Amino acid sequence: MDTQKNLSFETFTKKFQALREQISRIILGQERVIEDLLIAVLAKGHVLIEGAPGLGKTRLVRALSEVTQLSFGRIQFTPDLMPADVTGTMVFIEEANGSRFEFQQGPIFHHLVLADEINRATPKTQSAMLEAMQERKVTVSGSEYGLPNPFVVLATQNPLEMEGTYPLPEAQLDRFLFKLLINRPDAATLGRILLTTTGSSETRLEPIFSQRELLELQTMLRSVPISSTAIDYIVRLTEATHSHPQVRLGASPRGAQAIALAAKGYALAAARPHVELEDIRRASFPALRHRLLLSFEAEVEGANPDDILGDVIKKVEKG
Repeated sequence: MDTQKNLSFETFTKKFQALREQISRIILGQERVIEDLLIAVLAKGHVLIEGAPGLGKTRLVRALSEVTQLSFGRIQFTPDLMPADVTGTMVFIEEANGSRFEFQQGPIFHHLVLADEINRATPKTQSAMLEAMQERKVTVSGSEYGLPNPFVVLATQNPLEMEGTYPLPEAQLDRFLFKLLINRPDAATLGRILLTTTGSSETRLEPIFSQRELLELQTMLRSVPISSTAIDYIVRLTEATHSHPQVRLGASPRGAQAIALAAKGYALAAARPHVELEDIRRASFPALRHRLLLSFEAEVEGANPDDILGDVIKKVEKG
């Protein structure tokens, strides 16, 4: 590997660490979630963040926008939200020399889009997100409009058992590279949160990242080599999700792609210019936990997808 590429990999690691440390100043006790979020964004992936209200989901996304100097848009999903409220609409404009229709962009036209409480909107509005997330464009009145580059949807979701939520369609879930879980902080972390958020001054984040730098790191991540052994491991892991007795439908090829891309990111974050099996194991949980359709029996029993994935990994490694 040439010197220039080694320098690039070293740059990735340094910038990743700087981003992680900056966000960790205000998002306490969620180091792994922060790392996973950054890896997903650098892999050009959308992220679904699930957790009960009040755990900092929205603040986490806002923190990322503050340190990256990217344009930021927020969509508050509610049952009465319409597709045009997301994508934009044609507006009639009357002028002295005539009248015309002009496209007025919706809040989806930003680099980072916070889809807040995404599972409170109706399926009709959810469908408006599909084209944007997959094709990175929207179609309004028969015309296509490209979205900014980079374009990342960071969606927050309340647990499905909470009132007023709708389950996301499987096709839309599959568009998210990662599903991250934010859990309740322990007593020590809660004390630190209170000290830093209820004082006379508020912690402010410094912008340390530009749009150009993000695009460069996204390109760098995809250039990381991955061995045939690692590819075979991802394939066997993905295939094994389909034969697990508690799974009705296993991971899609898009899920396998998510594992490979994320594993490259974990390798670079650890200052390694190659993928190891441990990177794949770590990536499999956020990449696949939302892509498994559990059997009816498993759903009734309240089976945990992460436990199933842990079982799948053990079986694959035993051969």
